[in-house]
Amino acid sequence: MNISEKQNKIAVVALGGNAITREFEEGDIYQQFANTRRALAGVADLIEKGYHLAITHGNGPQIGNALIRVEETRHLVPPIPLGVLVADLEGGMGYMIEQTLQNKLLLRNVKREIVTILAQVVVDKNDPSILEPTKFVGPFYKKEEVENLQKTRGYVIKEDIGRGYRRVVPSPLPKRIVEAKIIRNLVHNGVIVITAGGGGIPVYVEKDGRYEGVDAVIDKDRASAILGKEIKADELYILTSVDKVALNFGKPEQQFLDVITVKEARNFLNAGHFPKGNMGPKIEAAIEFLESGGKKVVISSVDKMPEAIAGQTGTEIIH
Repeated sequence: MNISEKQNKIAVVALGGNAITREFEEGDIYQQFANTRRALAGVADLIEKGYHLAITHGNGPQIGNALIRVEETRHLVPPIPLGVLVADLEGGMGYMIEQTLQNKLLLRNVKREIVTILAQVVVDKNDPSILEPTKFVGPFYKKEEVENLQKTRGYVIKEDIGRGYRRVVPSPLPKRIVEAKIIRNLVHNGVIVITAGGGGIPVYVEKDGRYEGVDAVIDKDRASAILGKEIKADELYILTSVDKVALNFGKPEQQFLDVITVKEARNFLNAGHFPKGNMGPKIEAAIEFLESGGKKVVISSVDKMPEAIAGQTGTEIIH
């Protein structure tokens, strides 16, 4: 039975990387499941309110661990390229979120179908970041190892200031999601879809229409904004490590924001309040989502999502 879009709000929930693996944790599978259970309380609340959802998630800590496994086992098994690792994690982490949410809804006596769908996300093969990669991934290397790694493996390696030397990979802007129509149909008919994990699997389109994978990582929040646009979502929830967005973050004059408009968000972004490696991409994703037809964005912490839904915390960005 088709469920009318007018009866149920459509939302995308973007779980931050800290939802699954928290800072200073080893990140073993037991910790990841425990963190996932905590992270999904607010998601379950939205579902109980009748929302139709697509859920995305970060994979920063997990992709780093996966690359370490590749490095440490190269002499035993063939290495797995980055794009395939992203796909592997999209499935594996999707399984954790899917099963955990199934169990939560079972205990609440809420009957909804849940499915994980791998998403290929189209990027421009001429994106500037592909020619000049800047996204740090994977393990740290010693300075004396860099030249050999660049020669033998073709890595681009740069200094992560104050931390060591790491591989850098492209992080191109997402353009569209290959499976968007399928995801939209499922979500609008009440199926909860977990997709575009880690920003989705980066692909580009050949001249004859064929898809080809790219060894890159896509920003999860930007991909979530594109997903929201393509499934015609009303709301986007970006869950991170802070309860609210702030101006002058970490400074004595820090000011938390409760509600801001798209125009104000853009002005604050242009004024340099939201750094590129932190809140900047989230604000850019929020602006893109709202300018593409979305009605509201909420940015808050994973732990405080229930309160953010109730309007008790978080930062709302509206028209």
